[in-house]
Amino acid sequence: MSQRRQRGRPAGGSTGDTRAAILDAARSQFASQGYTGASLRSIAREAGVDASLISHYFGDKSQLLVATMELPVNPIEKITGVVAGGVDGMGERLLRTFLTAWDPHRDAFSALVRTQLASADAQVPMVQLMRDVVTHKVADVLEGDERKLRAALVASQLIGMALARYVVLLDPLPDTSVDDVVGRYAPSLQRLMDG
Repeated sequence: MSQRRQRGRPAGGSTGDTRAAILDAARSQFASQGYTGASLRSIAREAGVDASLISHYFGDKSQLLVATMELPVNPIEKITGVVAGGVDGMGERLLRTFLTAWDPHRDAFSALVRTQLASADAQVPMVQLMRDVVTHKVADVLEGDERKLRAALVASQLIGMALARYVVLLDPLPDTSVDDVVGRYAPSLQRLMDG
């Protein structure tokens, strides 16, 4: 006779053990199924917990993806703040938020970008985050035609900035002030957003 799993935390498990089991299962599911293919139920099943615990500890699937990456800042919170102001001026807000969030963590961000983008796998967490979360949040506030394409182009500009400023160290970009970079680069992002 098979035992039916009880709802909630596994018996005898600590909060840390439960969180770790969920994160391990999420990493496995995101790697094998991708962000859109992984479900909270399948992650919970692999972790041996009730799916409601994922919401309790992490919120939603996008927050769980961010947690698997162990980032020094939460990009979901950052992008949510950026898009809340609407399209007008979003190019500047997005770029300034991106740079001010990552500049203090250059070494960690550089290592993350190198590791994640060195993989040919389209399921690495950073790619999934940009493709399945950030671009969707940006596209949702854009108006007019080809919103998804324009959001993907904005994301590609941010990825290019990340590579040039933090990984390749394309001189003099790494030492250029945030204000100078934003003043010169944000209008290009805004043109894409305005359509």
